[in-house]
Amino acid sequence: MAQKILLVDDEEGIRRVLDISLTDIGYQVFTAGDGVEALEVFKKQRPPIVLTDIKMPGMDGIELLKEIKEENPDTEVIMITGHGDMDLAIESLKLDATDFITKPINDEVLEIALKRAHEKISLKSQLKEYTENLEQLVEEKTKQLVEAERLAAVGQTVAGMAHAIKNITGGLTGGAFVLEKGFELDNQKYLGQGWDMIKGNVAKIKHLALDLLNYAKERAPDYQLCDPNKPLEEVYELLLARAREYDVELIMEPDRSLPEVWFDPAAIHRCLLNLVTNAIDAFTDISCSSRACKVILRSIGLEGWAVEYQVEDNGCGMDGETRKKVFQSFFSTKGSRGTGLGLMITRKIIDEHAGVIELVSDKDKGTTFYIRLPKKNMPSPPA
Repeated sequence: MAQKILLVDDEEGIRRVLDISLTDIGYQVFTAGDGVEALEVFKKQRPPIVLTDIKMPGMDGIELLKEIKEENPDTEVIMITGHGDMDLAIESLKLDATDFITKPINDEVLEIALKRAHEKISLKSQLKEYTENLEQLVEEKTKQLVEAERLAAVGQTVAGMAHAIKNITGGLTGGAFVLEKGFELDNQKYLGQGWDMIKGNVAKIKHLALDLLNYAKERAPDYQLCDPNKPLEEVYELLLARAREYDVELIMEPDRSLPEVWFDPAAIHRCLLNLVTNAIDAFTDISCSSRACKVILRSIGLEGWAVEYQVEDNGCGMDGETRKKVFQSFFSTKGSRGTGLGLMITRKIIDEHAGVIELVSDKDKGTTFYIRLPKKNMPSPPA
């Protein structure tokens, strides 16, 4: 099928001669006598090449060029100029005209200009095809990368679960052994110890299962308008006895001037419970005889935030490598005593609140975790 070309010139004789020449070359020629007519034909026929005179009454060639490029930037426009129109010809090139030819029109020069137009059309087509192929390739590689990351995450999760379950089953096996010895020797002490070991490890299985379910489940916070010190006080009361068991002084420093805040109190309770439990456990591997072991639980007002919670300890602290891993799945500094899910779940809860959790820690000096909750305006519950 012959390729379309639009020929625009206000001189009928020139249109007739060029129409014959272009038809002989193999084009399907559409003609127009002025810019307005040319624009109407262009919008209807959508030719890839336009050949137009620069100087025409009404809408001239420069204005037509602008209109065509706005309608379809990929159209190749060749300008026809007189010998005194060089400034306009240069201006047309700046406006992305393909080329210009001067009157009287030489057939050889016209064919060279048309050849350049076709080369540009071909290059643009190749570039478009390459871009589309590249976009498709990027999309395919992205899918492959996401799938690889998903499989890697599944592998890490399975490996972490296997390690945690292995630790728990080891504890169950040890408890069963002590319990069997208690039956064999009729030793009440062994029976009690074995049974306690089994109960403790069954509890670990339960907590591991609940932690996994909580982490996997997508949920929006159950926002309530509450005193931000309430979860702080609950965690303090809950863990005070545990802290005394390890000779750790648990200190609560609430900011009583804080107004009520919209947040999920049960979820934030869970976060603080995890952090304070970890802080107390940080003293199990060091001696408190050489220092006054402390864990401080604070709430403070912070500009731009609803509340900031701080959990500070002067325990064993963390080195740089450990700090990078604390929020990773199944990473734990407690060995067989931990599952590595506590901080991961804590971070998930804070992310669900659109908050921030950070830590500052130095080896052998202690650790401070910071939780910041954003201000949230919610409608008051109905009376």
